[in-house]
Amino acid sequence: MRLSELAGLRLKDVEVPKRLVKDGEVGSVRIIGKGRRERIVTLNFKAAKALKAYLAVRPKVLDDRLFVSKFRVGLGERAIQRVVEKHLKEAKIEEASVHALRHTFATHHVRKGTNLRVVQEALGHASLATTGVYVHLARELMDKQLQENAL
Repeated sequence: MRLSELAGLRLKDVEVPKRLVKDGEVGSVRIIGKGRRERIVTLNFKAAKALKAYLAVRPKVLDDRLFVSKFRVGLGERAIQRVVEKHLKEAKIEEASVHALRHTFATHHVRKGTNLRVVQEALGHASLATTGVYVHLARELMDKQLQENAL
């Protein structure tokens, strides 16, 4: 999702199954995107598990935003950027950003064979042509890796 969409998430927008079983129940998140368009995106097992763990330790505060700071107020876009940048730096991932993670998500899904319409819906693109750029990126990545790992 976009950074602005993440910062705008509310507790009521997230559905995490009570019981998580690998390859079983999935969660979902309701996202209000560009143009106030609403979409529902699936939370796979790993994402649902991580979110469930976070919700178990999230402080009980009046702010209904999903992610809150140590000061018990909802995290804005810039605060989320700082958290992500900190973790990218700790992981020694250079020249990455919040938005690069969105592109990486899309590129990997296309490369792995996820239906382009599914990727379009997950990203909140109005046009399939916008999502089509990831087909080209995935192809470039595949070409590069096949060349690097030639037998």
